[in-house]
Amino acid sequence: MSPAFHVLSLSQRTAPLAVREQLALDEAACRQLLRTLRAAPGLTDVLVLSTCNRTEIYYCAGQEQSATLLDALGQVLGRVVSAEQAAHFVHLHGAEAASRHLLEVALGLEAQVVGDQQISHQVKRAYRWAVEEDTAGPWLHRLLHTVFFTSKRVQTETSFRDGAASTSYAALELAETLTAHLPTPNILILGLGEIGTDVARHFGASPRFARVTVCNRTRAKAEALAVSHGLLVLDWADLPASLQAADVVISSVAAAAPCLTLALVQQLTVLSHKFFIDLSVPRSVAADVEQVPGVLLYTLDDIADTTSATLSRRLAAVPQVRALIAESLADLAQWSREQAVSPTIQQLKNALEQLRTEELQRFSKHLSAEETRRMDELTRSLMQKVLKQPTRHLKAACQRGESGPVVELLAGLFDLEPQLQTA
Repeated sequence: MSPAFHVLSLSQRTAPLAVREQLALDEAACRQLLRTLRAAPGLTDVLVLSTCNRTEIYYCAGQEQSATLLDALGQVLGRVVSAEQAAHFVHLHGAEAASRHLLEVALGLEAQVVGDQQISHQVKRAYRWAVEEDTAGPWLHRLLHTVFFTSKRVQTETSFRDGAASTSYAALELAETLTAHLPTPNILILGLGEIGTDVARHFGASPRFARVTVCNRTRAKAEALAVSHGLLVLDWADLPASLQAADVVISSVAAAAPCLTLALVQQLTVLSHKFFIDLSVPRSVAADVEQVPGVLLYTLDDIADTTSATLSRRLAAVPQVRALIAESLADLAQWSREQAVSPTIQQLKNALEQLRTEELQRFSKHLSAEETRRMDELTRSLMQKVLKQPTRHLKAACQRGESGPVVELLAGLFDLEPQLQTA
């Protein structure tokens, strides 16, 4: 592939949660980073992807720009990215490697729970932000549409997306294990963003849990979800007092600092065990709450893949998914090669159109309006037929990686502009 496309990546595979949460970006920060990089010389086709498990910057540039990217990231975060933090980033060079990585991320191969579809929605959202902030060029548009097309094929042609295995569903399974000894456990779900809403839906559909309460800063959202899934609603202001009754607290609150602090949890009377499952990045449950006797905290890094039948089917389908990715990358490479010679094709069209127009003007002086119309139609059709064969030969040469001689031949035959011969 010809574009100099790269990705600077930090994920759960390269960095612990303590580092990831320091470098996580919300929507406003992602957009600000896009605007900052849009103004950087030599950078195009920029995509910023920040989720609970990764912070990644995709871009086109003649050479890798890690220093520029980390400097811009630091500006957005309001602090310098330290050498220790920077060491956790991986830089993938070249269109094939970076494009393959994005496909594997978007399809769920790199997810903490293999096949998790949440990341697909997050990639679509990141692409929308890039479009709105005017950092998406032709290459990024084509790549992302390749991602979406491949995702649809994975959905319809494989069993990789079968079943309900995701981070939110893993939280449900963990809660089932933790409360197996309780007849009617109390579940409290805090924060109803994308992940929190997904968690609430899973708990609402589970026959195991009959007492599930949702709590959100915006009560209207909690009430709408509660009505549709048979859940209870708690006012955010009543949260401190209501923590006492919960056996499991699942939090995905988006905040710069933990909302469930040691001081708050220390006020609770924990007679047996109280479990906190934190799905937020940055974390919304302070790490030191486990100092309270009987309190156990589980984070995203504690939610590992299970050996469930669903996951087994997904893992069995991984070779099929990788085969679809290989097909998509081959198509993308072919498109990229054809784009390199598209200026020559366009120049050839322009040259023939100029000849056609000049001859039509010369003869139309002696023709009626109807005869001129017919002549225009005839010469236009003839020009398309003349173009068809050289275009086909040029695209075939692209597939063989031998477009150079064909470009030179066409340039000589049709007197094309010299600068287009480099395509």
